[in-house]
Amino acid sequence: MLRAAVRGSWLCRGPARLGAPFSAAAAASPIPAPNPRPDIACNKIFINNEWHDAVSKKTFPSINPATGEVICQVAEGDKADVDKAVKAAKAAFQLGSPWRRMDASHRGKLLNRLADLIERDRAYLAALETLDNGKPYSISYLVDLDMVVKCLRYFAGWSDKFHGKTIPLDGDFFCYTRHEPVGVCGQIIPWNFPLLMQAWKLGPALATGNVVVMKVAEQTPLSALYVANLIKEAGFPPGVVNIIPGYGPTAGAAISSHMDIDKVAFTGSTEVGHLIQKAAAESNLKRVTLELGGKSPNIIMSDADMDWAVDQAHFALFFNQGQCCCAGSRTYVQEDIYHEFVERSVEKAKSRVVGNPFDFKTEQGPQVDEEQFKKILGYISTGKREGAKLLCGGNPAADRGYFIQPTVFGDVQDTMTIAREEIFGPVMQILKFKTIEEVIERANDSKYGLAAAVFTKDLDKANYVSQALRAGTVWINCYDVFGAQAPFGGYKASGNGRELGEYGLEAYVEVKNVTVKIPQKNS
Repeated sequence: MLRAAVRGSWLCRGPARLGAPFSAAAAASPIPAPNPRPDIACNKIFINNEWHDAVSKKTFPSINPATGEVICQVAEGDKADVDKAVKAAKAAFQLGSPWRRMDASHRGKLLNRLADLIERDRAYLAALETLDNGKPYSISYLVDLDMVVKCLRYFAGWSDKFHGKTIPLDGDFFCYTRHEPVGVCGQIIPWNFPLLMQAWKLGPALATGNVVVMKVAEQTPLSALYVANLIKEAGFPPGVVNIIPGYGPTAGAAISSHMDIDKVAFTGSTEVGHLIQKAAAESNLKRVTLELGGKSPNIIMSDADMDWAVDQAHFALFFNQGQCCCAGSRTYVQEDIYHEFVERSVEKAKSRVVGNPFDFKTEQGPQVDEEQFKKILGYISTGKREGAKLLCGGNPAADRGYFIQPTVFGDVQDTMTIAREEIFGPVMQILKFKTIEEVIERANDSKYGLAAAVFTKDLDKANYVSQALRAGTVWINCYDVFGAQAPFGGYKASGNGRELGEYGLEAYVEVKNVTVKIPQKNS
């Protein structure tokens, strides 16, 4: 098992150059060998392109979930630090400031430069993400960092292309619209994909000319804070991006209720989403976009390719230790293939490799922290108590750290707690259905509506089901397919607004109508 990481200093500096030889596994792949003890470069508060202690001088520990040991202490931001950050952001957004006068194309250059720097430090960032979050290093490097770079480059391209229109208004008038930045944007990101969620938030906000006050999750602050250093190196003016590590009830609440923040974007639980929307309404009616929880149905029709459906259903649930808002956590299987599907799914779960996240053989690392670890084990106990059939797993997978065995329940009923509530862990629930009409009704019988999937060889069935499901994303014969080009967001209690794609820009601009009286209009 991994040893605790070396504690970092309180100065922000670049990583040591990673010159270690590649392992045999890495030599056969594009992944450089990991440094399981990355130097901790940044653990303070980033305001106005400078590093600060918390006003209160408080700190909190960042924990290695593979061992339960402290990595380092991190500055604990709260309302006073949010006030400082908002003041810096407002100054950066003043009329005539370097950021406001910057060409849109140059904003795109800065985003591309940031992507370049992240690519340069990709191995270091992947190791830091794995140390702080627990996800396998190979996933951090190949998936998370790849998507971060693509996201930033995608929105860099939009910087000078998301613009207004001229409108043929009746009379002697010249009418046009401007897409103007909203202003100071509060952004609160989660712990399950720290770097990627940071990119999803920063990309559209900066491409459209906004300034940002971001709170990073207290469980996983280290990688996002290091990116702050790269933001400064890329050349973003002081105050454009400010990043605060801290807790939700203090720093997060201060952002949500701040009178000088014009918009808040949040990714996290539906329960906290309610609090943020309420705080926004009771303060200055700031704009709110929310990407919240899910209990996504994954429907396996009897004519589906069995091998592929089993593989994809396994991936849909267990990827990222089950810590995905869009995880396929209700697996509905048509009755005539149910038993074979369950048998294969159990076999696959039992073969899943759980262990040291820096080992290239590892498929599943630890859960993010002790609280999540205990919560998941509690749901497993509830599933057994309510009559679901535990087919494999169900216990801790190591004597230290927050590892949980890949777990599969069969004979799950829609009314059971594990079929209604978001577990956010490696716990698969398999349910049986008879007809398309029945499974559509059951799939939609949830307060959530983030994602869904259907597996079938029949295109008519696929189209019918995809149109009937009340979810923001529907995958057909695949799962967890993401790209910066495609929008993502939920129906119902899974949130409002969209991230990514052209749709993801809309929440970050105000549309201003300008009408000019002219002597004579000609077509």
